[in-house]
Amino acid sequence: MNELLLAATSLDVTPPPGHRLDGYAARAGLSTGTADPLRATLIWLSTKDDPGVLWLTLDAIAVGSALSSELAEAAGAAAGIPPSHVVVSASHTHSGPSGWTGEIHPVIPAERERPLVDPLVGSVRAAALERHPVTASWHSVEVIGVGTNRHRKNGPHDNTAGILALHGLDGSLDAVLLDFACHPTTYGPENLQYSADWPGAARAALAPAVVGFLQGAAGDVSPRFTRQGRGAAEVARLGGLLASRVREALATPGLELPQSAPSIRRTTLTLPVRSVPPVDESEKLVSAMESRVNAEHAGGPSGRISQTRLEGARGQALMAAANLPPALDLPVSTVTMGDVCWINLPVELFAVHGVCLQADSTHPITRVIGYTDGYYGYVVDPSAAEAGTYEALITFFDQPTTNTLLTETATFVNS
Repeated sequence: MNELLLAATSLDVTPPPGHRLDGYAARAGLSTGTADPLRATLIWLSTKDDPGVLWLTLDAIAVGSALSSELAEAAGAAAGIPPSHVVVSASHTHSGPSGWTGEIHPVIPAERERPLVDPLVGSVRAAALERHPVTASWHSVEVIGVGTNRHRKNGPHDNTAGILALHGLDGSLDAVLLDFACHPTTYGPENLQYSADWPGAARAALAPAVVGFLQGAAGDVSPRFTRQGRGAAEVARLGGLLASRVREALATPGLELPQSAPSIRRTTLTLPVRSVPPVDESEKLVSAMESRVNAEHAGGPSGRISQTRLEGARGQALMAAANLPPALDLPVSTVTMGDVCWINLPVELFAVHGVCLQADSTHPITRVIGYTDGYYGYVVDPSAAEAGTYEALITFFDQPTTNTLLTETATFVNS
C-alpha cells in the first residue's frame, strides 16, 4: 500500500532594502526595510513511486514566465522531480520587490534584477525536503470580513477558503495548503517596507504548521470596504480573522482524501491581444479623466473610483505606445487529488469567472487559482468592460477572448 508523503518548508527570502516595490503605479521611493518577511513556501505531496506535485508559493506581486521557469527548475532539483511537477504561484502582495519578476505590465515599468533573483532561486534550490507519511483531508469555510468585491460591496465574491490539511501520523498538523480570493492590499502605495500583507499574518497565526497560500479569482476583490486601517495592526487583524476561521474548520471532520499522490495536467492556450485604442485617443481619455479627478478632488468613494480609472487610462495609453505582441501563450494546469481539483491560471480573473469555472467543472470540488506559472494581467467581466473600470482599461483581452479563455479552460478541466 502506498503512503502519502509530505515534505514542507517555508523559506525567508526577503531581499535587502533599497529596491523598488511593486503593485502601485503611484508609489514613489525604494524599499526602506521589512515590516514582515517575504516567504517562499514549498509543499510537496508524493508517494514512493509517484513524484506527485510540489506547490511553490511566493510572496510576490506575480511570477512571470521567466521567474516561474527558474523556480520550477530549482524546486524540482531540490525534490529530485521534473520541473513539470512544480506549480509556482504568487500571493499578489503589493509590498514585494519588482525585481524578481520585472515588468508585469506597461503601467509599472520594471526590470528583473539578478542580484535579487539569484538568491531567491538559490534558496529554493537548497531547500531541505525530507518526506514523511501524512494523511490528507479537505475542508472549506466561509470567511466574512477580509474582502469584498472592490467595485460594490454586494458584488460577486467567493468568500470561501479552501483548506488542504496534512496531518502527521501522530495527529500533528504539519502543513496546510490554503486558498482564498482577495487582493493583499492592506498596505497602500505610501508603504515602503516589504510585507506579505494579510496572507503572511494568516500563515503566522497558523504556525507551527507550514502554510502555502494560493490566491484565488481576486481580480475585482480586495479589502477596500473591510480594512480599518493601513498598517501592521490591520494586516494582523485581517490575517488573524482568516486564520481563526481556518482553525474552526480544522476542528471539524473534513473530507478524507485518498493516500495517493496528486496528479497534474498542463496545456497552453494561445489568445489574441485586444486592439488597444491608438495613442492620441488614449491620451484624450487621460485628459478627460484628469479633469474629472480634479473636479472631484479625489475625495470619497466617487473620487477614489475616478482616480483608479485615471490610472487605468494612463495604463492604456502606455499600452498604446508599447509594442504589444499579437497573441499571448497562457499556461493552464489542473491538479487533482481525489474529489478536489485546483484550476491554475496565469491571470487575475474576476470573481464571476471563478464562479463560472466552478459551475462548469465536473469535479465534485473545484478551486480556481490565479497568478500561477506566469502573469498576463486582468480578465474582466462584461459589466467592468462596459463601465471602463481601471482593470478593463489595462486588460490584454477583450470580451470574446475572455469567453474563449473560459470555454477552453473548462473543456480542458473536464477532458
